[in-house]
Amino acid sequence: MWSSSQASTTRGVVEMGRVEAGPSHFPKRSASRNPARINLSRIHAVKPCSAGDRSGISVKCNLGWSSQPSPDLRHHFRGHSSASEAVLTSQSDLRKLFVGNEKIGVLLLNLGGPETLDDVQPFLFNLFADPDIIRLPRLFRFLQKPLAKFISVARAPKSKEGYASIGGGSPLRQITDAQAEALREALCEKDVPAKVYVGMRYWHPFTEEAIEQIKRDGITKLVVLPLYPQFSISTSGSSLRLLESIFREDEYLVNMQHTVIPSWYQREGYIKAMATLIENELTKFSEPQKVMIFFSAHGVPLAYVEEAGDPYKAEMEECIDLIMEELEKRGITNPCTLAYQSRVGPVEWLKPYTDETIIELGQKGVKSLLAVPISFVSEHIETLEEIDVEYKELALESGIKNWGRVPALGCEPTFISDLADAVIESLPYVGAMAVSNLEARQSLVPLGSVEELLAAYDSKRDELPPPVIVWQWGWTKSAETWNGRAAMLAVLVLLVLEVTTGEGFLHQWGILPLHR
Repeated sequence: MWSSSQASTTRGVVEMGRVEAGPSHFPKRSASRNPARINLSRIHAVKPCSAGDRSGISVKCNLGWSSQPSPDLRHHFRGHSSASEAVLTSQSDLRKLFVGNEKIGVLLLNLGGPETLDDVQPFLFNLFADPDIIRLPRLFRFLQKPLAKFISVARAPKSKEGYASIGGGSPLRQITDAQAEALREALCEKDVPAKVYVGMRYWHPFTEEAIEQIKRDGITKLVVLPLYPQFSISTSGSSLRLLESIFREDEYLVNMQHTVIPSWYQREGYIKAMATLIENELTKFSEPQKVMIFFSAHGVPLAYVEEAGDPYKAEMEECIDLIMEELEKRGITNPCTLAYQSRVGPVEWLKPYTDETIIELGQKGVKSLLAVPISFVSEHIETLEEIDVEYKELALESGIKNWGRVPALGCEPTFISDLADAVIESLPYVGAMAVSNLEARQSLVPLGSVEELLAAYDSKRDELPPPVIVWQWGWTKSAETWNGRAAMLAVLVLLVLEVTTGEGFLHQWGILPLHR
């Protein structure tokens, strides 16, 4: 089954429309990093990942976008010229400046999953009814739902087996609800009372349901937070496209100020939490220093990255870069590699693939492997069944003797606290303009509105192939293949008719003898 799993939030001070990184956060890195670290997905030899050259990193970091605070805030921001002189020196400053009498809401976005076996088929229907999963020619768009019904019914039995093996349903909603409550409590402790909502893309509670509750609660400032650490137009982008269509049709939502935290893989709390989980699991091996750290990320179609400029691959590689640096600070220098899982359909996906890489590592003599589900923050079918069952079996069959797996973050306190900080730091930009610096080719998605983000990073959606292709029209390889097969079948049928009936063009032209 194809599912998800996705630029860092503002950090530090706002100075005359510029954002600078505070000293307590990882600085944004330039696109050119140590080649040995960039191509982590190509590293299969058993050698430590180098830390890279950090001598050129500056504390201050221009994220490549500008904001326009309201005039009454500019006076407050003026005069602070360094990251060490933080304007927002305490949570109370934020509360006074950006909360006040406002009703703050946080909308957590996630994929969703069937909670019972009876939910599997309707969940699959919602998935395949999404035009970004199966894209039909415009003339046949009316067949979208009937086709989704047919595919979901056909695939439901196999999918039910997978969900039955992990307890009869996905735990994703339960975990996401717990994360929402933990985030609400963390915000409250930081003097920012806010209501936290959960909006799922393909199952309850749907994004539409969350939006209706947001309206009923009279929220005036909304922070949209996809629960994908790295941004991709296939995960966060899909949820944001849905939000955009909802916002357009509702006058209340049009007037409600909002901003989006599109990804947060660079945040210090997230990096430290991931490093701690890895460190804990390494201690369970008899020889921790000989364990290969195997980062397995959810894949995306290659065209999204190469043709549409999806930052997912770059963000994923930088995320692993930062995690390995944090581990090295703790004296952990294990070898590592990256691969992509969960591909589906005939289109090419990001490589190397997780299953092929596991086999290759076994052939190269790797004996201990620690799987790290790097693009997931909650346990679900792809961690509990695909990694824990399928990939574990494949690893053992490939000669890997010792297998371990890092759990998803869930409600890990450091992670939740850092998410709360991300929300607080985004409050100055709710309703502000945020412009992407595309010429600088920033790997990060800027903070901004739903519409701005989609305009900057999802402009080629209609031109990109979906993961599942039913038919592809035009002068394409797919069309040529199917047209050729259709022509061969037509010729064969005509020959059969000519021979069996004795009539037809070949007989009339004298190519075949007349049947008497």
